Amino acid sequence: MLLAAAERRLGLLSGLARRLEDRRQVGKVEHRLAALLRQRVFAVALGWEDVNDHASLRDDSVLQTACGRDRRLASPSTVGRLEQAADRSWAWAAHLSMVEAFIASFDAAPDELVLDFDATDDTVHGRQEGRFFHGYYDHYCFLPLYVFCGEQLLVSYLRPSNIDGAKHAWAILKLLVGKLRQAWPDVRIILRADSGFCRHRMLAWCERNGVGYIVGLAKNARLDKDAEMWMGWAEAAYRHGGEKQRLFVDLRYGAKTWKKQRRVIARLEHGAKGANPRYLVTNLEGDGQRLYENLYCQRGEMENRIKECQLGLFADRTSCHKWWPNQFRLLASSLAYTLLEAIRRLALWGTAMARAQVGTIRSRLLKIGAVVIRNTRRVSIHLSTACPDKWLFQLAAARLTAG
Repeated sequence: MLLAAAERRLGLLSGLARRLEDRRQVGKVEHRLAALLRQRVFAVALGWEDVNDHASLRDDSVLQTACGRDRRLASPSTVGRLEQAADRSWAWAAHLSMVEAFIASFDAAPDELVLDFDATDDTVHGRQEGRFFHGYYDHYCFLPLYVFCGEQLLVSYLRPSNIDGAKHAWAILKLLVGKLRQAWPDVRIILRADSGFCRHRMLAWCERNGVGYIVGLAKNARLDKDAEMWMGWAEAAYRHGGEKQRLFVDLRYGAKTWKKQRRVIARLEHGAKGANPRYLVTNLEGDGQRLYENLYCQRGEMENRIKECQLGLFADRTSCHKWWPNQFRLLASSLAYTLLEAIRRLALWGTAMARAQVGTIRSRLLKIGAVVIRNTRRVSIHLSTACPDKWLFQLAAARLTAG
């Protein structure tokens, strides 16, 4: 019921259903797209990732109520046909719904937005379309691209793994910047990513369009030579005092493929394991140490969000044979994450679960025992008097329905 309240608050799945083309024969349709989307996405959020799970879930009275129905939900075969109907337009519509939900989450225009880009592996075990062997990950996989802003998910784009990890990132960045500036013309946007996204044309586009960037830069012999003197100082200080040394130095660097030199922040460390230099390229102003520690290092939080999607919401359950149904499964997990993140952000602030992972929210607030009484007038859900988180459930429900 909290998922249903969050969905009504955001209008996420109902808005998506209006954007999708339903190619079924109208006279033969029993389950509308909005109800089917709620059934599939709510089930993923509740921990039921397989289509076969709907053989029993379709008779769950609370899930029926959450989906806006008072009778049996769709069968596994109907849910499976929903997945198989997905195509490129569905992926576009789902991403548009997530971005618009993100924009609507702000009461006032933000001063600054930091967009985190990252790719990860999605292991496959069959002969699905688009599956390839990836040398770095050492297995057959897809290579989805994620974009987060803080804890809110904007993009989950499935890609084959035989490509550059930054492929299509530039196009996605351009689309996001255009959509965000359409809503907030004066917002400052910063691209934050690791060295896999350090591409000259992408950096140049950011510079032409007033987008800030702070991106990892893979170390090479030229960079190490430019930082050699400071690395020598760090090594000498370590040998003298026995404590790890860390220096931050600004360099000017231009690769052969670059048309100009750019600012590089060198973080130079020397400790018991020897030298450990790291390099960032940026067009941002300010102290290098502050930019590295207070801005760039925060991108590590994105890894936790990706883990929530993959481990907690089964984003890697891409076992369909065809490509677009697998993209739909990735998006179903992303839509489920968006709803759970909304519960965390809108309903759990100020509580001990304000930073809870999606699995914790599921086990403590969603999958709990209750007595359900349903008649022609209303549906009543009675929690046990011994339910340990009853007050938290009531608080979350009140906050989600207050707006």
